Amino acid sequence: MDKNFWKNKKILITGIDGFVGSNLAKKLIQNGANVSGIIQKNKKSLLYFEGIYKKCKLYIGDINDNKFIKKIIKKNKFQILFHLAAQVEVGVANKDPFKTWESNIRGTYVLLNNFVNNKYIKSIIVASSDKSYGEYSKKFLPYKETYLSRAIYPYDVSKACADMISRSYASDLFRLPIIITRFANIYGPGQLNFSALIPDLINSIIKNKKFLPRGNGKDLRDYVYIDDIVEVYLLLSIKLYKNKKLSGEIFNAGMNKPMRVREVVKKIYCYANKEKEYLEILRRMKNKKTKGELNYQSMDFTKLNRYFGWKPKNKFENTIENVFKWYQKYLSSI
Repeated sequence: MDKNFWKNKKILITGIDGFVGSNLAKKLIQNGANVSGIIQKNKKSLLYFEGIYKKCKLYIGDINDNKFIKKIIKKNKFQILFHLAAQVEVGVANKDPFKTWESNIRGTYVLLNNFVNNKYIKSIIVASSDKSYGEYSKKFLPYKETYLSRAIYPYDVSKACADMISRSYASDLFRLPIIITRFANIYGPGQLNFSALIPDLINSIIKNKKFLPRGNGKDLRDYVYIDDIVEVYLLLSIKLYKNKKLSGEIFNAGMNKPMRVREVVKKIYCYANKEKEYLEILRRMKNKKTKGELNYQSMDFTKLNRYFGWKPKNKFENTIENVFKWYQKYLSSI
């Protein structure tokens, strides 16, 4: 990948203080980009923990605020946009769909509408989710970009709607250069949503707390490491910048190797030499059922590989130690 491409490029990242946004900003700054970001006063993030915020320009506000967004875009000459801001917790969406739809749907069209007829913007990457596909039976896994959405749960619907809005702005009517990404469950340093499985597991081990499973552990999930995802974002934004014919395309990324939740639990607890605790978790999982979540998720990265030769580099087993040590360092600091 051409690292020199990023030197002095003007970048805007919405949700820069989130898990993916922080890691992406870190890499872009290392590559010489001028990074700006939109935040909502979240100081519990990698962005602050590793001092990344000192090297970028931050705007505090709401992406739903049209005046706020218009002012930022008018003031700057952004060449590349990464739209990552979203309400990402499935449980929160189930309890409060209005808030999730306001953020994930309204936030998307407010942002994109303000880039229409902007002569500086050359590349927009919109972060969607594997959940925008909705529920497909196991025999249809992994998800392919050609699958139609079957979303019915609030979070899933919010991402599916944002996808359609993005494709509309990429159409010949508005001609914005947009690529939509749908990734598997992302994990790694900086993920501070402790309702997510892997941070919850590690937090429970480090703090010697009882892990409370939400289901029987038989659900299939595809997990992809944050470094691989950052690489995809950089790759796609460069390719779109140089080739507008990619506008409107959707790309999946994952491992193509889903694991059952109980397998993830086992790998992490065995790494920490907590086999006895793992067996106790299995006992608590028995006969439990999840509500408002998909049973099977797996992403096919064939298209991304066919177009650009990409494939993930980091196996789950090889990343556990690094992830675990990062959380030990973070949790000991708060």
